Amino acid sequence: MTEELFRTDSYLKDCTAIVVSAGPEGIVLDRTVFYPMGGGQPGDSGELRLADGRTLRIADTRKGETGILHVPEEPEAASALAPGDAVTAVLDWERRHRHMRMHTALHLMCASVPGDVTGGQVAADKGRLDFDLPEVTFTKEELAEKLNALIAADHPVSARWITDAEMAAQPELVRTLSVKPPMGAGTVRLISVAGDAVDLQPCGGTHVARTGEIGKLAVAKIENKGKQNRRITIAFAE
Repeated sequence: MTEELFRTDSYLKDCTAIVVSAGPEGIVLDRTVFYPMGGGQPGDSGELRLADGRTLRIADTRKGETGILHVPEEPEAASALAPGDAVTAVLDWERRHRHMRMHTALHLMCASVPGDVTGGQVAADKGRLDFDLPEVTFTKEELAEKLNALIAADHPVSARWITDAEMAAQPELVRTLSVKPPMGAGTVRLISVAGDAVDLQPCGGTHVARTGEIGKLAVAKIENKGKQNRRITIAFAE
């Protein structure tokens, strides 16, 4: 399986790697900085730089049966690679960093709105969460003020690991009903904001190191999507 370098350092922009397999469905490397689509966060894009100077554009990243699939923009381009080839995997860093900022912002929103999360999505310019909430008792402006105060406080964001057994003993940590914690490998990754004081929940996504890095947010919409489903969309304000 692919060594997931982004799990321990979200700020790695590139890495050297060896091709494990290559086909039109995707290229599997022995290690990567590319995040595969999951948990509401899109898969990374970027390029693979070959030893002879050629580049191969990667349009998407997905989870595969034998490792992480780097999906080429042009499927036939994968024929340029063979198992054992050395490449350098280079992220579209600007896009990834915006995903990191928005994903962390959604954790702040999760901590600021009562109710379990029933769905969510991260994009490079906006993000949303759906809440199991009978009614909304706050305005867009009030929520934006609360989120921007947490951002301005520049709280640290960190990751740590607990065992599957520890996770099972603390079901209250799971706020997202639509996505189950990635259990089964023996350990579960937790994301902590402000030393657990603001937020603590299982998450496999990539995040910024401090909330101040997110930048100012605006609450774009609060919508009714069912009897007890409230969808809240946020966007970067600048």
